[in-house]
Amino acid sequence: MRALVIDKPGQFSVTTMPDPAPGPGEVVVQVGAVGICGTDMHIVAGEFPPTPYPIVPGHEFAGEVVALGGEGTDGVRVGDMVAVDPSLFCGHCHFCSIGRGNLCENWGAIGDTVDGAMADYVKVPAANCHRLPGHVSAVHGALVEPLSCAVHGFDVLPRQLGSHYLIYGAGTMGLLMLQLALAAGAASVSMVDINAARLEVARTLGADAAVADADELDRPQGWEIVIDCTGAVPAIEDGLARVRRGGTFQQFGVAPGDARAAISPFRIYNDEITIVGSMAVLHSFGRAVDLLGEGVIDADTMITHHFPLTEFAEALETFRSGAGRKIQIRPSSRERA
Repeated sequence: MRALVIDKPGQFSVTTMPDPAPGPGEVVVQVGAVGICGTDMHIVAGEFPPTPYPIVPGHEFAGEVVALGGEGTDGVRVGDMVAVDPSLFCGHCHFCSIGRGNLCENWGAIGDTVDGAMADYVKVPAANCHRLPGHVSAVHGALVEPLSCAVHGFDVLPRQLGSHYLIYGAGTMGLLMLQLALAAGAASVSMVDINAARLEVARTLGADAAVADADELDRPQGWEIVIDCTGAVPAIEDGLARVRRGGTFQQFGVAPGDARAAISPFRIYNDEITIVGSMAVLHSFGRAVDLLGEGVIDADTMITHHFPLTEFAEALETFRSGAGRKIQIRPSSRERA
C-alpha cells in the first residue's frame, strides 16, 4: 500500500509499505478520507512529544472495513463504513480506572503514537469502530473525530437553556462549537475572529454576531459561557474578561506549553468564575456519529479542500495559510479540490 511516512521532524514522503494484517480484535479499514488538524502540524514539526518516528500520521478518518482479525471482532463486518475513534487508552492506570481515559498515564492514539490513516489502509481495534448511518459517506464521517472533541467540550460545560455564548476562533473547531451551542438551546452565540471569510461562514451557520473584536458587541454584562478555540494568549485574556458573573470560561484551543495568560484571582473569587479545560475525546464518539447522522452539523460547509496523498505538502501549506475550514487527504483520489 501507499502511505505518507514522517521519517523524522520536517522530513516526510509517500512510500510503499506492506498492507497491514489484522490480529485478534483488530480490523483493517480502507481509508476514504482523513482530516488534517493542528496535532498533525505539531507531529511534522517534532513538537508532539508522545510521537515516535517514523510514523504514518492521520487520526481523523473514516472508511470501509475490508478485513477482520477473527476473534474479538464481533459487531464489525467486512463492508461496514465506519468512523474510527483514535483513542488508545491503557485501561488500567488511575485515570482510566475513574473513567477519565483522555488523561491516561499511558496515553496513545492512532496516527499520533502508532501508524494512522494517511495511507490506503490502516489497522485499528475493532472496538474503536463506529458504524456510520447509511446516508453518511466516509468524507463526512472523517468529521466525527473533531466533532467528538467538541461534544466532550460540551460535556464539561454547564448547560442551561437560554445561555449566551461567546466563542473565540471561527476555524473548524469554533464553527463546530457554534453549531452545537445552537442545538443545545443557546439564546445567542457570538463569534470573534480576525479572518473576515471565517466570520462570514459563522454568520451563514447561524451566529447571531460575528466580529473581529468583542468590543463591537453590545453585552456589557458579559456572557454566561465563553469558549476559546484559538489557543492565542491575547484571545484568552480578552475572553476571561468577558465572562459574566457566575459564568464559565472554557480553554478548548491548544496553546503552546510555555504560554502564560494573565488572570485576576480576585475576580475569579468575587464573581465565582469557573474555568474548565477540555482535552480530546471521552465517551463522546458515538454521540458525535449520531449528531452528524441527524444533520446537526453542516458537513458540506465544514469541508472545503481535499488533496491526494501525493500532495500532502500542499495540503499542509493550505492548512497553515488559514484558507478554508477542514482540509482532507483522500488516499484514493488523484486530484485536489
